Amino acid sequence: MLGGVETRSVSPVFVGRAGELTTLTDGLARAAAGEPQAFLIGGEAGVGKTRLIEEFRDEACRGEVVLAIGGCVEIGADGLPFAPFSTALRSLFRQLPDKFAAAAAGREEELARLLPEVGDSSRQPGRHDEESMARLFELTVRLLEQLAAERTVVVVLEDLHWADASTRHLLAYLFRTLRRGRLVVIATYRADDIHRRHPLRPLLAELDRLRTVQRIEVPRFSRDEVARQMAGILAAEPAQSLVDDIFERSDGNAFFVEELAVATHNGNSCSGLTDSLRDLLLVRVEGLPQYAQRVARVVAEGGSTVEYPLLAAVVGLGEDELIEALRAAVGANILLATPDGDGYRFRHSLVREAVSDDLLPGERSRLNRRYAKALEADPALVPADQRAARLASYWYHAHDAAKALPAVLLASVEARRRHAYSEQLGLLERAMELWDDAPEDVRIDLRPADYAEVYPPCGCDPATTPLRYLDLMAEAAVAGRHSGERERALTITKRALRLLERENDALRAAWFWVQRSRLIQSQGRGDGWRELATAQELMRGLPPSEVHAEVLASVAGWSMLHEPGPDALAAAERAVEYARMVGAREIEMTARITLGGLMVDAGDVEAGLADLYEVKDRVVELGFASLVGRSHVNLPSSLEGVGRSGEAVRILEEGLVLSRKYGLLDVEAWVWGNLSESLYALGRWDEAAEAAGQAERFGHSGQPRGAGAGRLAYLALARGDMAEAARRLAAAQDHYGTHDPQPQQSLPLARIAVGVAAGEGRILDARAELDRAVAAGFPPGTQRYAWPLLLSAAVAEADIRGLPAAAPGRAEALSRIKRAAKALPTCAAVWTAYEQWLHAELLRAEDRDTPDTWAAVLAAFATVDRPYDVARVRHRTAEALLAAGERESAAELLSRAHETAERLGARPLAEAATLLAQRARLRLTGPGAEALPAPAAPAPAEDLGLTPREQDVLRLVAAGRTNRQIAEELYISPKTASVHVSNILAKLGVTGRGEAAALAHRLHLFPATA
Repeated sequence: MLGGVETRSVSPVFVGRAGELTTLTDGLARAAAGEPQAFLIGGEAGVGKTRLIEEFRDEACRGEVVLAIGGCVEIGADGLPFAPFSTALRSLFRQLPDKFAAAAAGREEELARLLPEVGDSSRQPGRHDEESMARLFELTVRLLEQLAAERTVVVVLEDLHWADASTRHLLAYLFRTLRRGRLVVIATYRADDIHRRHPLRPLLAELDRLRTVQRIEVPRFSRDEVARQMAGILAAEPAQSLVDDIFERSDGNAFFVEELAVATHNGNSCSGLTDSLRDLLLVRVEGLPQYAQRVARVVAEGGSTVEYPLLAAVVGLGEDELIEALRAAVGANILLATPDGDGYRFRHSLVREAVSDDLLPGERSRLNRRYAKALEADPALVPADQRAARLASYWYHAHDAAKALPAVLLASVEARRRHAYSEQLGLLERAMELWDDAPEDVRIDLRPADYAEVYPPCGCDPATTPLRYLDLMAEAAVAGRHSGERERALTITKRALRLLERENDALRAAWFWVQRSRLIQSQGRGDGWRELATAQELMRGLPPSEVHAEVLASVAGWSMLHEPGPDALAAAERAVEYARMVGAREIEMTARITLGGLMVDAGDVEAGLADLYEVKDRVVELGFASLVGRSHVNLPSSLEGVGRSGEAVRILEEGLVLSRKYGLLDVEAWVWGNLSESLYALGRWDEAAEAAGQAERFGHSGQPRGAGAGRLAYLALARGDMAEAARRLAAAQDHYGTHDPQPQQSLPLARIAVGVAAGEGRILDARAELDRAVAAGFPPGTQRYAWPLLLSAAVAEADIRGLPAAAPGRAEALSRIKRAAKALPTCAAVWTAYEQWLHAELLRAEDRDTPDTWAAVLAAFATVDRPYDVARVRHRTAEALLAAGERESAAELLSRAHETAERLGARPLAEAATLLAQRARLRLTGPGAEALPAPAAPAPAEDLGLTPREQDVLRLVAAGRTNRQIAEELYISPKTASVHVSNILAKLGVTGRGEAAALAHRLHLFPATA
C-alpha cells in the first residue's frame, strides 16, 4: 500500500484480446461437437499469451472440460525430450485415471516412453528406428482421441520456442493426423524469439499449410488498453502523463507495463528508471531480502521449474529459512508454486532469464555442480523421465568432463529408448565434444554394449572392448537419419570415413558407406550408387557377415529401382543367402521383398508373388514395422504390375490400417498412391482421385507426393482437362526432382507428357517425349509403364494421321514405336492385351485396321478388368465396324463405350462416341444417351456456328498453319488471326488448336483433312 492506493502486479481486469478469446471459445464449442481443434498462439515475450490462456482456461472450466497444461523446458536442447507432452499426459493420468488406463490398455510399455507412470518401457523390444518413433506418435494421438471421445479435453503446450526437436515432431504429427475426438490442442510460442534460423520456423511454416490449424497472433496493447491495464493494477485511474510515459517506455508490452507501473508506485519515478530491460526486470528481485535473492538465483539456474526437494538439497538453507525465502519471493510475485505444489518457477521467464544472466560464470558452474551432486545422491528428486537429461545438463554446465561424458552418454541412451532421436543426436555430439577432455581412465571404462546400439562389426567384443570415438559417430549417424537431421549425419559419416582411411577396417568402412548412400538419396544429393559400389568393393573376398548381407541387400534394392535385371536378381539372392547364414532376420526379409519383386518382373510371376505373400505375413508376425510398410507397398505394386488390380486393392486397404497402427505417414502416402493406381485401373475414378489427394497430403518425402500428383494427372488427362493434367505433371516432376531418376517415375511421367502434348496439338513435342523415353530404355520389369507409354504415342499418331502438318517424321515415329514394342515382354494377360491394342493402333495410323483387328483386341481384354481401356477399344471397334457397314454391332459397342465414359467422366471418349454416332446417324442407348440429340447427318462447318472467315481459318489450323502463316495467306493481321482462332475454339468447345484440328479431321469438314 502506498499513498492510500492499492497496487497489484497483475491487473484483475482482462484487457483487450476479446477477438482472440472468442476464437478460442468458438473452437472449444466445435470441439465439444466432436470436431477436434488446433491453435498456434504467437506473440512477443510479455505480450500477454499466458493471460489469454488463463482467461480461456477459466471459460473452459465452467463446463465439463478437462484441462492439461505442459510447458517446454529450456534445457530441451540438452536432451529433455517430449517435456510438455509428458507433463500434460501426467496431468490427464491424474485427472482421468480410469479412462486413461482403459485408453492405454495393451500399450502401457510403449506409452511409458512418454509417461513412466503407466508402465515399464525397458521391457519393450529394443528396436530403435524411425518406424518405432512413428509408432509412439501414433499411439499418443490415438490415446488423446480416446480420452476426448466423450468429454472435452484441452491440452495446452506452452513455450514452443524452447521445444526439443522430438516435441516439435510429435506436435506436427498430432496436428496432421488428428481426426476425431472432443479435443482442443493449443501451442504457444514467443514470436520475437523465432529468428531466421530458429528450429521452430520450419514447423510453423508446415503447420501454416494445414487448414486444420488456426494461428492467433497476440498484438501489443494500444494506449487506451495500457490505461485500462494500469487502472486495474493501481485500482485507480492513472494520470494521463503517467499513462503516456509508461506507454512510451513499454511500447504496449503488457508485462513491461506491469513492471513499470509497480516500480513507479514503489517510489521510483518513471523517468528515473534505467533504460536497461534487464535492470528493470531485476528491480523487484533486488528488493527482496538477501536470503530470498539467493533462493531466486538458485531457482533460475535449476531449469524452468525446480522441484522443492531438489531446491532444498541445493540451496543450503534450513527448512524454515527456505520457506521464508520462498514466501517472500512468491509474495513479491517473482516466483510461483507449480499447480501440483511440488516445485517453483518464475512467474515470467523474462525475469528468470535476467536473474540467470546476472550470475557470475563461476557462480553458474558452482550451482550446476551442486545440482548434479544432489541429483546423483538422490535420483528420486526429479521425475524419472527427466533424471538422465537433467543430470547430463548439470554436469556439462559444471564444466566437469570426467563426470559429464558418462552422464551425457547415459542421457543419449535414455533419449534413444524414448525414440527421441534428435535429442540423442545432440547428446552424442556433446559426448564427442567432451571426448578429448575426459580422462583416459574414464573413457576406458565405457563400453559399446552400454552406450551404442549401433555397433559396426570390427572383430571385437562390444561387452569387453572400450568404447571408441567411431562408435559414437556410428550411433550419431543413425540417430541423425532417424530424426531427419540428415545434413548433420552426412557430416558425421564424412568425418568417420576420413578417420577410417588410416585404419584397416573394411567392415566398419563399408557400414559407413551404406549409411552415407542412404543419407545422400534422402537428401536429394544423388542416387547413392557410388557409395554403395564402394561398400560392395570393400566387401569383395570377405566371408559372410551382417554388414556383407546389408550391403548386398542395399545394392539389390537400389538396382530394383534403377537398373532391374539379372545382376539385381543375383544380388538379392546372395543377400538372402548371407543374411540367413549370419542370422540377420530383418535383412533377410528386406532382401526377400526385393527378390520377390524382381522375380515377378523377370516373368516368374507366381513364385515371386508367393514369396511376397509369405514375407508380408512374416514381417507382421515379427513386428518389423518398416518392412510391414514396405511389404504392403511392394506386393500390391507387383500385383498391379501383372494386372491383378482387385487383389492389389485388398492388400493396400490392409496396408492403410497397418500404416496407421504403426504411425507410418510416409508409408501411408505410398499406399494411397498405389491404391489410386489400382482404383483407376478398375474404373473407380472418384475413389482414385481421393486416394491420390491423400498421397499428396500424407507424403513427407517427395516420391509418394509425386506419385499422387501423377495419378491426378492421369485422371485429368482421361477426363479431358489438359490444363489440369499439365499442372499436375509439373507438380509430380517437381516432387520427384532430378537427383535420383528412376524408371518407375520417369516412364509414367513421359506417358502423361505425351498425352498432354498430343491433346494440345503439339505432335512434335509428343514425339520428342517418346524419343527421350525410348533412348533411356525400358529395363526389365518396366513393361507395366512402357506399354501404356507406347500405346499413347501410337494413339496420337493414329488420331492425326490425316493432318498435313504431322506428315514429316511420321514414318520414323511409327517405326520407333514398333522397334521398342518388340523388346517388351508380355508376361501377363493385361500386357498381351496391350500388345494387341498397340498393334491395332499402329494399323489404324496407317489406315489398315479392320473389324477383325479390333475384335482380336476385344478378345484379349476379355479376362482383364480394365473398364476404361475396354471402353476405348469398343469405340475403335465400332468405328471399324461402321467403315465395314456393320451398323447394328457398331451401335451396341458404341453405346456401351459411351455408357462407361459417362460413368467415369471421361469427356473426350464420351464426345468421340457421340460424334461418331451422329456422323453415322446411330441412336445410342443406355444411361446418359437419352440426353443426346437425335442422330443427324454430319454437320457442315456452317452448322457449327462458324462464319465463312472462321471456316477459312479453321481449314488452315487443321493444316497445321501458325497464326502468322494464316494471316499471310488470308491477308489479315496476326492479331486478327489470333482472335478468329480464339472464337473458333470457343464455338467448338475445345481447349486447343490440336483438338480443333482433330475435330475437323474426324468430322471431315474439309477435303484437306479427309
